[in-house]
Amino acid sequence: MAELRAVVMRPDLERLGRYDPVRVRQRFLDAFVPENTRLIVVDGDDVGLVAVRHEPDALWIEHFYLAPESQGRGIGAAVLAHLLADTDGTRPFRLNVLQASAARRLYERHGFVLESEDAVDVFMKADPSRA
Repeated sequence: MAELRAVVMRPDLERLGRYDPVRVRQRFLDAFVPENTRLIVVDGDDVGLVAVRHEPDALWIEHFYLAPESQGRGIGAAVLAHLLADTDGTRPFRLNVLQASAARRLYERHGFVLESEDAVDVFMKADPSRA
């Protein structure tokens, strides 16, 4: 899983001048919570993973990675739609994505809007009524 993160995030991190092969894996391992994480399986093959962290004020979508060969096929959109439908309707969804990441367009298509940003990260939110 840490290797998948490193592969998927490498182009964006390199573009931002922040790729470190050890750090990219270690950050995943430091934050990994197995109970929050689900594998994404297509036709019997593990193609990605996603984690959802439940907080009192929000549901945080974290570690949403698809293998490069599985991107652009609607898999991410299907997974995200499923996640957004599985809610109690009282808490917003939140996530962060790297600046200029192509994944931001996916999130915007599913109702996420800019909440804040810095030089590296874009923080987004989707209200339960819009998700």
